[in-house]
Amino acid sequence: MRTIHGEIVRLAVPSILANITIPLVGLVDTAIVGHISDATAIGGIAIGTMLFDLLYWNFGFLRIGTSGLTAQAYGREGQNANGREGECFRILRQGVLIALAASVLVWLLQWLFVTCVLWCVPCSQEVAQIAREYFFIRIWAAPATLTLLALKGWFIGMQDTRSPMAVDIVVNGVNMAASYLLAVTAGCGVAGVAWGTLIAQYSGLVLACAILVFRYRVRIKGGLVNRDALFNGEKGEWGRYFRFNGNLFVRSLCFMVVYVGFTSLASQYGDTQLAVSSIYMKLFMFFSYFVDGFAYAGEAMVGKAFGEIKAGGQEPDGHVSEIVRLLFVWSLGVGALFTVIYAVWGMSCVGLLTGEQAVIEASRPYIGWLIAMPIVSTLAFMWDGVYTGATAGREIRNAMIWAAVAFVFIYGVGEWAIGGEERMAALTVLFAAYFAHLFARVIYLTVYWRKTYVSEINQ
Repeated sequence: MRTIHGEIVRLAVPSILANITIPLVGLVDTAIVGHISDATAIGGIAIGTMLFDLLYWNFGFLRIGTSGLTAQAYGREGQNANGREGECFRILRQGVLIALAASVLVWLLQWLFVTCVLWCVPCSQEVAQIAREYFFIRIWAAPATLTLLALKGWFIGMQDTRSPMAVDIVVNGVNMAASYLLAVTAGCGVAGVAWGTLIAQYSGLVLACAILVFRYRVRIKGGLVNRDALFNGEKGEWGRYFRFNGNLFVRSLCFMVVYVGFTSLASQYGDTQLAVSSIYMKLFMFFSYFVDGFAYAGEAMVGKAFGEIKAGGQEPDGHVSEIVRLLFVWSLGVGALFTVIYAVWGMSCVGLLTGEQAVIEASRPYIGWLIAMPIVSTLAFMWDGVYTGATAGREIRNAMIWAAVAFVFIYGVGEWAIGGEERMAALTVLFAAYFAHLFARVIYLTVYWRKTYVSEINQ
């Protein structure tokens, strides 16, 4: 029988290996554009990426919700859980159907969406044009992107992190290779980066479907896409799915306030400052992909434990608490490691992402924020994984609402205090607001954990 440490490592390591390729894609995209063009092109990619964040992060529940619900179903069904029957398979079908429906909606609203967002975001005409070019190519990958979110969540809930690892490695490997070949070798520039992403997403979807068929024996026709099950056999199963994911959808909207707000607010300080904020955000998030491996392990392990308890089993004394404690030990270790890395090589990392000396010099005053980021954000990311496993949607939603309020409040007060005149000071206020949202999440989720545990167990 595996120890808790062993199970954490088994689930976390494949996710970490896969996640390592995710930031590399963004870093390579930025580096490609940064070395073949100027700060305007970097800003255009940043705005274009922001547009997809605004779209796809609103559907983050497809991964998070599917993961938590599947993990608990797996715990209830035990060794009989599989992709052919039972609650686990119903959750898979629900996620895929919602993903496909959302893709059609995204396609229908694409022109209106990008026009409205760019009208609201202050940026130069050149940056807006690059962002449009990028967006209207990559948008056709929506069905693959959204379906992969649901499939990845389902794999994790099934205590299987190797399958999403394989999919992520293929997606991100193809993305990097195709983007470089099309943008640099073929001379397509920003359009080449967008086409590379589109090709990669569909490559990953093909592999994920193959895993469902050959490993889990899932029938695509008549299985995942099953009209009778949708309209007759599973009507009663949709209520819980939508309740949990409805809370996660609100959470995603609040994330947009923070992350899209960060980029759009930075854009008002000029193309160079926008490039700086874009590069720092990528470095802020780089280490999080390591921590996410343990957050995914938390979703799977905590969800399975809750499912077993709800099925009528007795929890070993302090079992869930020990899982949570050890998850934090591992994740804080990763955070401490990256604090040291950024303290020693932070500016070298910036230099890898752009050859523009003006951007490099403009980034120097903010290196302290980069060094401080890992420890603070590690706590927020880890709690998200634990609460997802517990399917505590209301608490996840409320924590992010308070986080968004903290972001807006600190930025508003800071802007008022400096009068919006000094660009460096204004960008500093923006970083402070980002930190404030992390602190708000950590405080709320820490305070409410014991109450949430008792409440969810007794449902």
